[in-house]
Amino acid sequence: MLEKVATRKASARERLLDEAEASVLRKGFAATSIDELIVATGISKSGFFYHFSDKNDLAKALLVRFIETHKRILDELFERADALNEDPLHGFLVFLKFFAEMLAELPGGAHPGCLVASYCYQEQLFSRDIRELNRSAVLAWRERFHERFRRIAECYPPRLDIDLQDLADMASALVDGSITLSKTLRDPSLLPKQVMLYRAFVRAIFAPG
Repeated sequence: MLEKVATRKASARERLLDEAEASVLRKGFAATSIDELIVATGISKSGFFYHFSDKNDLAKALLVRFIETHKRILDELFERADALNEDPLHGFLVFLKFFAEMLAELPGGAHPGCLVASYCYQEQLFSRDIRELNRSAVLAWRERFHERFRRIAECYPPRLDIDLQDLADMASALVDGSITLSKTLRDPSLLPKQVMLYRAFVRAIFAPG
C-alpha cells in the first residue's frame, strides 16, 4: 500500500516536471506559471506545493533532473563506444557517431531544446545556487570532453596547434548552436549533421598523417 502511494506521489511530481520542462523550453521560465501547470497536469495547487515549495524550487528540480538525465545518456553512449574500442581516438569517434544517431532518432524528429542554455539566457530570474548549478553543469561537460581529448593527445599528438579545452568547449557551442539553427530553420537533420562534422574535424586534428 505504501509503495503504491509513493509511486503515485513520484508520478505526480514527474508529471509536473515533464509539463514544466516542455513549457520552459517552449516559451521560457518567466512565461511558465504554476496555474497553467496545475491545469495541464490535473494536479491540485496543494499537490503542487506538496512537491515544490515555490517556483524557484521547481526551477532547481527541473535543472537537477535535466543534468542527471543528460549525464546518464552520455555515460551510456561512452560506455557503449568504449566497449567496442580501447583506442581513445577511435572510441571517441564511435561515441560521436552514436550521439549523432541518437539525435537523428529523437521522438518527433526535433530536439526539444537545452534547459541549461534556457536558464543561462534568463539567469536574472534564478537564485544564486541555481545559477551556480547551471555553471557547474557547463564546466562538467567541458571537463568530460577535455579529459577525453587529453587521453587522445597522449596517443595522437594534435596535428594543429590547438587548445584542447577550446576543442572541448566547441562541443557545447556546436550542440547548442545547432539546436537553435535547427529550430529556426525547422530542419531537425542539421543537429546530427553538425555532430558528424565535428567528428570529422576531431579525426582530422588527431589522426596520423
